[in-house]
Amino acid sequence: MAKSNRKQVLGRGLSALLNDPANGINSVSDKNAEQVIGSIIDLPIKQITTNPFQPRTHFNEEALKELSSSIKELGVIQPVTVRKTKGNTYELISGERRLRASQMAGMEFIPAYVRLANDQESLEMALVENIQRQDLDPIEIGLSYQRLIEEINLTQEQLSERVGKKRTTITNYMRLLKLDPIIQTGIRDQFISMGHGRALVNVDDPGTQIELYKQIVKKGLSVRAVESLVRKLKHPKGKTSNYESPFVKQAAEELQALFNTSVSVSANDQGKGVLKINFESQEQLQHILNKIKSGR
Repeated sequence: MAKSNRKQVLGRGLSALLNDPANGINSVSDKNAEQVIGSIIDLPIKQITTNPFQPRTHFNEEALKELSSSIKELGVIQPVTVRKTKGNTYELISGERRLRASQMAGMEFIPAYVRLANDQESLEMALVENIQRQDLDPIEIGLSYQRLIEEINLTQEQLSERVGKKRTTITNYMRLLKLDPIIQTGIRDQFISMGHGRALVNVDDPGTQIELYKQIVKKGLSVRAVESLVRKLKHPKGKTSNYESPFVKQAAEELQALFNTSVSVSANDQGKGVLKINFESQEQLQHILNKIKSGR
């Protein structure tokens, strides 16, 4: 079994400081708190409680077993993040998969970054850090964005800055939460993609959403095929349609922000279309050309 040497590297001073209840280090204002913040220490797993603000709601058992086997051989490569609570206890901020896999591997200690934070800071850290991970599903990401906006009272602009994502990207994830719960489960279980969900969210009637969802799963429909079905449902009998593909709409918004001018994009069912970029002067046109040439 792999054994970490972080304790030997750090010495016993920090470990004793952290685990001595008499020191009472629980907040950033406490004495010696500056020695604790951001430190790495091997913590007894039995002293760590899971985070009630954890945005992840289910874990892939097979993936946990694979991670557990890796930990047995190599140890925990990336420390978990915890916050110091009362006495000799710590609350997990992020890294529940690593914690669970370490328990499965029979580990007694786990390397951890120690943080001191209040509950709101703990929630924000947990949500923001988890959003950056690659293995969260789209619904979990959407729920995390929603919680940051509602519980931390962030605007979409502030949220965009915190997580390093465009506002349109954040909006697209949060719109998935409008889908029927059955369809949300289908996205989480990878029966359909986020692209399918973005097309279905344009259907107001939950029953119709479910019927389309069943067709996607049964027939293996592509995202563009679903967009076409949604368009026909919203505008039957050949009526003129103002429906835009979510992808086309997002492309127009991103180009408009990039060039700082009005942009219109239209496309047919086969993906062919026209891009129109407006400019008011030769200088603005040169600015657009420079952006295109620089790739930024």
